[in-house]
Amino acid sequence: MLVAVLVAATLGASDAKPASAGGPRMSVEPPSFDFGKAIQNKTLQKEFSIKNFGDADLVLDSVSTSCGCTVAEGYSKVVKPGASTHLLVSLQTRTSTGKLQKSVLIKSNDPTKALYELKLEATVAPPETK
Repeated sequence: MLVAVLVAATLGASDAKPASAGGPRMSVEPPSFDFGKAIQNKTLQKEFSIKNFGDADLVLDSVSTSCGCTVAEGYSKVVKPGASTHLLVSLQTRTSTGKLQKSVLIKSNDPTKALYELKLEATVAPPETK
């Protein structure tokens, strides 16, 4: 009788599905970036890594920027499970002064964060005159 109960309990336990949902899962490293101090009319660049830690293909539908002074390029549109792609972001300081805050919006098929905002910052000063 005890064996039958143990067998039934073991069979029932194996039918249970894990609580975590499947699908693509995106992480971005670093999650944001501060370029620190910069001077006007310079192009700042940073490479980010977009990783798929899910169990299905991560599809990057679009990558857009908050203004024409920021460019995001060089990434793969499909990232296989366990793989990653690089995203090169360029930020032109132009004639800005003070705190500069821009965003890169990554739209994907990740059900937990379909729209990811990658925030960039820099503090821009005019070039020193001698």
